Amino acid sequence: MSAKQLFLLLILCYFSSHSQVLRKRTTLLMGGRFDISIVAKDSLSAEQNIAVVIAEISRIENLISDWKPSSQISEVNQNAGIRPVKVDREVFVLTQRAIRFSEITNGAFDISFAAMDKIWKFDGSMTEMPSAEAITKSVEKVGYKNIVLDSLQSTIFLKLKGMKIGFGALGEGYATDKCRAMMMDKGIQAGIINGSGDMSTWGEQPDGKPWKIGITNPFDTEKIVAVVPINKGAVTTSGSYEKFVVFDGKRYSHIINPATGMPATGLCSVTVIGPNAETANGLSTSIMVLGKTAGLLLLDQFVDYSCILITDDGKTVKSKNFRNKKFKTKL
Repeated sequence: MSAKQLFLLLILCYFSSHSQVLRKRTTLLMGGRFDISIVAKDSLSAEQNIAVVIAEISRIENLISDWKPSSQISEVNQNAGIRPVKVDREVFVLTQRAIRFSEITNGAFDISFAAMDKIWKFDGSMTEMPSAEAITKSVEKVGYKNIVLDSLQSTIFLKLKGMKIGFGALGEGYATDKCRAMMMDKGIQAGIINGSGDMSTWGEQPDGKPWKIGITNPFDTEKIVAVVPINKGAVTTSGSYEKFVVFDGKRYSHIINPATGMPATGLCSVTVIGPNAETANGLSTSIMVLGKTAGLLLLDQFVDYSCILITDDGKTVKSKNFRNKKFKTKL
């Protein structure tokens, strides 16, 4: 073989070994839409790993989804006020983290929000605000301080009969982070796991460029206000732009303050960027509830996370640690 032939062979081998394909699949899991994108050396490998991701999300769903009667969290809820329930260590540790987040946010996030009465309707049927009495009553069974954890026995006990816990989108964030770690352990170099807007990303697109995450314009959901480039990290968005009611010119979000029973007001979109989607989701939801000033103070405790807020009157606010100089909004 000539030197020229050998050189061409080496070039071909190089590009063959470095070529990557991107495959995507959309499915319904954990009560919402999951978009799974995997970059792998060939289509078969990408599709096989997408199947692995779906299986892992399904496994987590069957453990923690409070709407599945057979899940461990449903068993905890069914035994509220009766007895502690033993759960897998994975479920126990996730519950621990959720309670810790409830403490840090002073109840703006509360894992026991699942017990809240559904007195607010966001389907167009509401013609007036609920009464003050109905709002107060709606959160009677909400309160993370009434959750008892036994680390030695790995049990969860809800003190009040009728109490419920649920992870909501925090569970989706956990699932996306878990799947990202699993894929990276398997040597999959890049991908996005997007659970209803909670995104865990790693690596790069096949062309070597960062992933680009669009932020929806809350006043025109067919458009985006900005694109955030990201490699390994997470992006989550909480917003009121799809579900809300307006009374006396004031916009009330479908995101309810678990401590008061009142819908969030003031912000229509909160996007948080950081290392993992579980924490980012807890932050974005809590900031929606707390509002701009208190929300930014909360974020100060999480130095690895930054955020972009869009207010009800269309103003854009970035956290002081937001480092992306290329970020520009167009409202």
